[in-house]
Amino acid sequence: MSVSEKILIVNVDDLESQRYVKTRDLQAAGFAVIEAQTGAEALRLIEQHKPPVVLLDVQLPDISGFDVCAFIKKKWPEVMVLQTSATFTTSEDRVSGLNAGADSYLVQPAEPLELAAAINALLRVRRSEDALRSLNATLDKQVQARTTELEEANRKLRQEVAQRQKAESALLQAQKMEAVGQLTGGLAHDFNNLLTAVVGNLDLIRARATEPRISRLAENAFKAAERGSKLTAQLLAFSRTQKLATQSIDINRLITDAYELLNQSLGANVTIKTDLDASTPFVIADHNQLEVSLLNLAINARDAMPEGGTLTITTTCDEVDDRKVVLSVADTGTGMPPDVIARAFDPFFTTKPAGKGTGLGLSQVYGLVRQMGGDVDIKSEVGKGTSILLSLRRAIGNAETTAEAHGAAESGHAERILVVDDDHDVRGLMTSFLSEIGYIVHEADHGNAALAMQRSVDPQLMIIDFSMPGTNGAEVVKAARAVQPSLPVLFVSGYADSAALEAAMGTAPFLRKPFRPAELASAVRTALDAGRSNKT
Repeated sequence: MSVSEKILIVNVDDLESQRYVKTRDLQAAGFAVIEAQTGAEALRLIEQHKPPVVLLDVQLPDISGFDVCAFIKKKWPEVMVLQTSATFTTSEDRVSGLNAGADSYLVQPAEPLELAAAINALLRVRRSEDALRSLNATLDKQVQARTTELEEANRKLRQEVAQRQKAESALLQAQKMEAVGQLTGGLAHDFNNLLTAVVGNLDLIRARATEPRISRLAENAFKAAERGSKLTAQLLAFSRTQKLATQSIDINRLITDAYELLNQSLGANVTIKTDLDASTPFVIADHNQLEVSLLNLAINARDAMPEGGTLTITTTCDEVDDRKVVLSVADTGTGMPPDVIARAFDPFFTTKPAGKGTGLGLSQVYGLVRQMGGDVDIKSEVGKGTSILLSLRRAIGNAETTAEAHGAAESGHAERILVVDDDHDVRGLMTSFLSEIGYIVHEADHGNAALAMQRSVDPQLMIIDFSMPGTNGAEVVKAARAVQPSLPVLFVSGYADSAALEAAMGTAPFLRKPFRPAELASAVRTALDAGRSNKT
């Protein structure tokens, strides 16, 4: 054992001969030893070296060995003390030493092996105590950490009288929304088929009527059917199953057209003012959903003005980013404190009484605007009203990409088209209109009939509904392209789930029901021209 590895023992004895013998025996047993003649010297060495064991004689010239032992155990309790004496050898003496704090008592003279064994016994105790102290320290840290965790958990639990109830309420609302989504998804297909036939036929009547009264009646019916179409789109957006159809929109015109609806919705106590910058560029947005967002903001503003007030709608170019247009909806209502502003866009968060609000209005606006590439900000002060600022993407050029912008229907050139749709009215509308503008049209009411007809017709384009009884449109197209690999396809559907449609159809062009004849003509022409380009 090297010197650095030897265990240090402090040997305290005023008699040099006895001290020499003990030091010799300890060194022979492999210990390192430093000596002290007095109690004071012993305490100084212990302070300096912190030895694991002190071999302490009872009779010292300055301080009693019992007092030195008591001081050691008080100041350095980890130091083991082996009390020794050749004079104080009675049982009372041993009791006094042990009561003073000694860990063991050895009567001198002792055999060398006995002395070494006594020291080793104390070292074993010391190691056990060290391990126990380390374990206790570790346990103390763990207990402290666990106590801190429990305190934090209790604090969170306390913050959660009302949050837990709110979460339960939010879960109930989410379940209701899921049920609504399933219901609207199931109804959307049939309802959109119905609207396609109504909108399409009314559009044709409106365009061709020569008698003013008939034109006026057709126009009124057409507007009512369009409102039905918007209602379907709003329900699907609410259930989060329909992707947004962004286009270039005249935002000032949208606000002007919605004025009457807003006026009816807000009631007589709310005065609506508009400040629309005539130079405001067009924006990229979903027309229906932007209109819904405007209505949601207006209704929220109305609810914030229970005694009435003024709603001001403003459009302007973004002063910081010229690529953005800002739509502001401001009220003179109660305003919001900072903690409400911070949570205003959270789904299901509402400050309205139970049964008076779902907490979905602002979150839906936020989600729609973000999905359209814009952003939403709130400026509010308690007692001074609220402004909601929608930052929308600026369109390139000022041309609306609505149905009116398509102009007259593009004529066909006797191309052969196979129309596949299980709805008789929709199929009849498409067949009649496309035949009228110059196409050769064949029709089938289900997938198997279309595949049987394909070999004799050799179509240049297949227009096919996605959702049909039996085999869906995507499966029919796959079978048709096994015969005609380069066959162009145009999907039409009133099916609700956009994600499911995209997964099944891939990159094939798609026209959502209800559509107008001009939109159908444009989509057909585009599909045929794209198919011709691919062949060349």
